[in-house]
Amino acid sequence: MRRPLGRSRDPARTRAPLALALPALLAIAFLLMPLIGILARTTWGDLGAHLSAPGVTRALKLSLLVSFWALGLSLLLGVPLAWLLARVDFPGKAVVRSLVLLPMVLPPTVGGVALLLGFGRRGLLGPWLEDTFGVVLPFHTSGAVIAATFVAMPFLVISLEGALGGLRPGYEETAASLGAPPVRVFLTVTLPMVTPGLIAGAALTWARALGEFGATITFAGNLPGTTQTLPLQVYLLLQDSPEAATSLSLLLLAIAMAVLIGLRGRWTTGAAVRVRPPRADEPPPAPADETPPPPAPAGKWSLHADVTGHDELTLDADPGTTIAVVGPNGAGKTTLLRALLGLTPRAHARLRLGERDVTALPPHRRRVAWVPQEGALFPHLSALGNTAYGLRAQGVRRAEARREAQRWLDRLGVGGLAHRRPAQLSGGQAQRVALARALAARPRLLLLDEPLAALDQTTRAHVRHTLRRHLDGFGGVCLIVTHDPVEAVSLADRVLVLDEGRTLQDAPPAEVTRHPRSPWVARMLGRNAWPGTAGADGTLALAGEGRLVVADPPAPGARALAVIAPEAVSVHRERPEGSPRNVWQGTVREITTAGSRLRVLVTSGEAPDLVAEITPQAAVELGLADGAEVWTSVKATEVSVVTL
Repeated sequence: MRRPLGRSRDPARTRAPLALALPALLAIAFLLMPLIGILARTTWGDLGAHLSAPGVTRALKLSLLVSFWALGLSLLLGVPLAWLLARVDFPGKAVVRSLVLLPMVLPPTVGGVALLLGFGRRGLLGPWLEDTFGVVLPFHTSGAVIAATFVAMPFLVISLEGALGGLRPGYEETAASLGAPPVRVFLTVTLPMVTPGLIAGAALTWARALGEFGATITFAGNLPGTTQTLPLQVYLLLQDSPEAATSLSLLLLAIAMAVLIGLRGRWTTGAAVRVRPPRADEPPPAPADETPPPPAPAGKWSLHADVTGHDELTLDADPGTTIAVVGPNGAGKTTLLRALLGLTPRAHARLRLGERDVTALPPHRRRVAWVPQEGALFPHLSALGNTAYGLRAQGVRRAEARREAQRWLDRLGVGGLAHRRPAQLSGGQAQRVALARALAARPRLLLLDEPLAALDQTTRAHVRHTLRRHLDGFGGVCLIVTHDPVEAVSLADRVLVLDEGRTLQDAPPAEVTRHPRSPWVARMLGRNAWPGTAGADGTLALAGEGRLVVADPPAPGARALAVIAPEAVSVHRERPEGSPRNVWQGTVREITTAGSRLRVLVTSGEAPDLVAEITPQAAVELGLADGAEVWTSVKATEVSVVTL
């Protein structure tokens, strides 16, 4: 029998123990009883008359005036404060956050007393306000606004800080790399992306200000038409007309419930960006325009960078140079890019682009464009809006920016998707839009952090060709972090090999391919790489175990890397006879396909793991399978030795 569609139910998750369920039900009843009391005691026939009484309408208008002014002040002051708490580390941050939370736990009357001692006519600031500006806050509507703001603003700050904390900094950093100054980034990227949290905080702030009582009556008094808000009117009516007080309480209860139901718990969640999977019937990307890319802006920009900190290296490159940055995870590749952008305290780069030293400039003024690994497309903008963002940040008119952005989208094969949001794009489409956005920003230094990793093989080849055509006419320098040897060879003029933040090799791709100086790079190129130390007998003592005979050994005691191509490894079921000088017995641990050939991983107690490449027919003839006992051999002349 098929299970009906919907969320599956786990009995262990839905059935609560009686020891927990009973107190929970009592808690619900405890919270519900006062509300039922209001509903039960409301005189429904007199509700209209109670709510339309002159004193009530005057108090309601004043409450709305005070609550909206309090909301405006909370937005003006609370939004920057929430950003500061979420984004900046500074001494005393915990104390500031405690100050924000204090009005929420402070008794309202105590808050009113504190306001009197701070802003009252005999308070710390009150005499100066009165003498300088003639402003007297107590017993004035402005005093009611101050009191409501004091108790309500924490709701906005807490909600918005949580939303900002859930927003990945990569979006803001990418916007800065496209030339947007901090205020523009905040207004065009940060705020739109945390809008749900901002709306939730604003709604809670307004509702709390509307219902404020204790601080208002203590600080601003209870003057009809001036400071007598609706909660104060309820308090007065309780003495003379309890039925009218109940009707007003019902009104305030309805407003509060409407706010909470409208938010549906959004104040408890961060600013998670909703991403919809691409539709199954999504049309293929539009064909690329074969028109050459627009010319690069006039000028040539060489690169010189001295990087210190986590990474320690020097980079020099002529205009038009493309450098592939490779290395194992944790080698410092992304740290290098972020140092050039000026976005990380882990490393510092003294950076010169052309004749201009940009070391002291903030990221948005360096003209360094960046494509992070995840793309970081702004979810509230279309593909066209994303691509035009950098141009708009640099002052290009909207129409011109959109025309140039459309040209870049066309060249990368996604022009037909210009009006889609990132959530409506597949991973490959989104990555191409991110690449178009960086190229359209007219950078002087282009940093690409694995820009083609999310693309399938066919699309990757197309985008690689388009990128190569752009880089051929690019007047600056491009750094590409990659784990793909094809990208390193086909796109780069040089390959920079990093390990633990240091340069192991910086050479043309052909040199790195022939003589890799890193075991990781050799393996990336599909080679066997064994580090060792040269002995006096013409062999290498391997770092793991065993010895390797080589035809051209380095000087005794030298550290070296032995590189063996998989196709140079012979596999036998019996010990081979004849010329091979390197023979080991081992066990087949894995067989994988590599194009039309098979790659066989052999482990041995006499040597490090070895990968051999053979034809499928040879594998059948040898009867190879996981766990099979085999012999492997390598001729000394087939071993390439690189001195480290």
